[in-house]
Amino acid sequence: MLSRFTAFSSRLPASLSFALFSTTASSSNPSAHQLKKMSVEKFVEDTIKENKIAIFSKSWCPYCKRVKKLFSEEYPDVTPKVHELDEMDDIGEAIQKYLYEKTGQRTVPSVFVNNIHIGDTVVALGGFRLIFVMVHWNGTVDAT
Repeated sequence: MLSRFTAFSSRLPASLSFALFSTTASSSNPSAHQLKKMSVEKFVEDTIKENKIAIFSKSWCPYCKRVKKLFSEEYPDVTPKVHELDEMDDIGEAIQKYLYEKTGQRTVPSVFVNNIHIGDTVVALGGFRLIFVMVHWNGTVDAT
């Protein structure tokens, strides 16, 4: 069990890894469960905030494969940040649970473009124009 946490912690920023695996305890510190939940939330929120496109996926899922293929073919100039939840040991399940709390979507892929959750529905329905606008939007509106 410890080796799984060690493998996962090697993929996290040092500050997040420390918070997740710190053994210091006191009555004013959060419990291990609370630390894990806070770390998962921070991990997800940082991933969404720091990437133009964030995809929470499972490596075996055909819908996830379709979404990843769409972005690689239609938007080759933008590299999405992809997290394969089934390859993240025990923490992948916690991430999916947090994504459900955040978005109301239980399934993957869970796609965010420019910090906006588009889920999988827009992609499934072929909303390529909407995605194009979202991917290339720089936060300003040109009224001309």
